[in-house]
Amino acid sequence: MKRGKKYQEAAKNIDRTVQYETPEAIKLVKTAATAKFDETIEAHIRTGCDGRHAEQQIRGAVVLPHGTGKTVRVLVFAKGAKLDEAQAAGADFVGGEELIPKIQNDGWLDFDVVVATPDMMGVVGRLGRVLGPKGLMPNPKAGTVTMDVTKAIEDIKAGKIEYRLDKTNIIHVPIGKASFSEEQLADNFQTLMDAIVKAKPSSLKGTYLKSISIASTMGPGVKVNTTQFA
Repeated sequence: MKRGKKYQEAAKNIDRTVQYETPEAIKLVKTAATAKFDETIEAHIRTGCDGRHAEQQIRGAVVLPHGTGKTVRVLVFAKGAKLDEAQAAGADFVGGEELIPKIQNDGWLDFDVVVATPDMMGVVGRLGRVLGPKGLMPNPKAGTVTMDVTKAIEDIKAGKIEYRLDKTNIIHVPIGKASFSEEQLADNFQTLMDAIVKAKPSSLKGTYLKSISIASTMGPGVKVNTTQFA
């Protein structure tokens, strides 16, 4: 894959054989983020888990202290008083059964996170084929199936992110924007890693954190020393 000049220039400053300590890694990633837009900084964590086994699945959520820098649009499935509560808490869209055809047939997906009260999961379950592959299905572990819709919405708007293993047992999550200070990115990254270390499956044998790298949207990846999280 041919890379642009800016990418190649940025890559010259990064030694691919070195696992950097967090502050140095963040500094390098910020320096390498030279695009004309405010690039997202993402962490990519390769685990020793085998997601095919239910007990080694990792899934959860954490509120980043400085948010993600992204405006998150929240859709809430609820009924009765919970609809009004969701609206008052700042949900972007609220509704019930009437939203099913809009999402299923019209392909409406103008939202980033879906929250549902437990009594609406029968309805939301019908959207599994649409929401599931996009990682939008509400889940109790992520705090998106709850009666406390106010707290769920506030947490999401404040910078709550969900982490989960992909098919190759890697976790990909945003930790902020290139415009964030090094301290803000380091705080967010540490908060994420604390949560992931805590989520280590008890049945896992061998190395849990195989490799960690952070990168901006258009920039090269920087390896992070995994031993500091052991």
